[in-house]
Amino acid sequence: MNDTRLIDPFKRQIDYLRVSVTDRCDLRCVYCMAEDMTFLPKSDVLSLEELDRICSIFVSLGVKKLRLTGGEPLVRKNIMWLINRLSRHLRTGDLEELTLTSNGTQLEKYAQDLARAGIKRINVSLDTLDALKFSKITRWGNLDQVLNGLAAAKNAGLKVKINTVALKGVNDDELDSLLIWCGEKGFDITFIEVMPMGEIGEERIDQYLPLSMVRAKLAENWTLKNTNYRTGGPARYFDVVETGQRLGFITPLTHNFCEMCNRVRLTCTGTLFMCLGQEDAADLRVHIRNSDDDETLIEAIKEAISRKPKGHDFIINRTNNQPSVSRHMSVTGG
Repeated sequence: MNDTRLIDPFKRQIDYLRVSVTDRCDLRCVYCMAEDMTFLPKSDVLSLEELDRICSIFVSLGVKKLRLTGGEPLVRKNIMWLINRLSRHLRTGDLEELTLTSNGTQLEKYAQDLARAGIKRINVSLDTLDALKFSKITRWGNLDQVLNGLAAAKNAGLKVKINTVALKGVNDDELDSLLIWCGEKGFDITFIEVMPMGEIGEERIDQYLPLSMVRAKLAENWTLKNTNYRTGGPARYFDVVETGQRLGFITPLTHNFCEMCNRVRLTCTGTLFMCLGQEDAADLRVHIRNSDDDETLIEAIKEAISRKPKGHDFIINRTNNQPSVSRHMSVTGG
């Protein structure tokens, strides 16, 4: 029998697809977007039916984990139609996990529907528990709206992991209190280094906080035990003895996480990026709109995987303070 799995040039099996279902978001986080963003015309964006078709083909090629991202995925009109459609692959066992990353603003509305669709866990981006600071980081967000969404997610039985971008001089004084709060709520948490993607109207070197320093500082107050726990993503996890929850670190700059990379990213326009930190990409939209033949699309996907690089080229320093890639984080979905 022919091997239908996706294997890249470095013998890594690609079994994790991150899908940006929209470039739009109801927040403008300072490390992710410019304040005055220009969004894509609707004609450029894949329909929900097209997204379902592409995702289903990836599942047939051995993808076991699908993560929906944005922008903010829950602002996409009729998004639950797509989630419910994709959940059929959970029922057949062809897909092991369907999940999403959200900013939490729409969770109060959608948490129960997500749980009914078979989603077991979600990641929620939250960088501060200070309402004024939250408004500044997101440029206009309401912290209570997100906290209410998190409560709804917990009540729906969803396992929540908080994603916190560590920002120098912004939230570096809150990391201990975030660990305490997550312990009280029963949430895991992952700290993430800021990534040099897209012009955002900010100096990234002024945002950048190495997580090697964060980990060393946290270890002064917390007992961090090594664990083999993995979610399929790039985070390295520790058990926090005092809270009983997990703490993860995503370190694209201080410690490149590429050697075991098993994922690719599809944008809402049908562009497949084989690496978050590289510009090389494949246009799948042209194949899905020009032909009903899935074999053409499958061959395009396989050809793209054959070009997957070994790793990214992210750098932030005073002499190289420009984005490593021109697209914003919200375009690729993180």
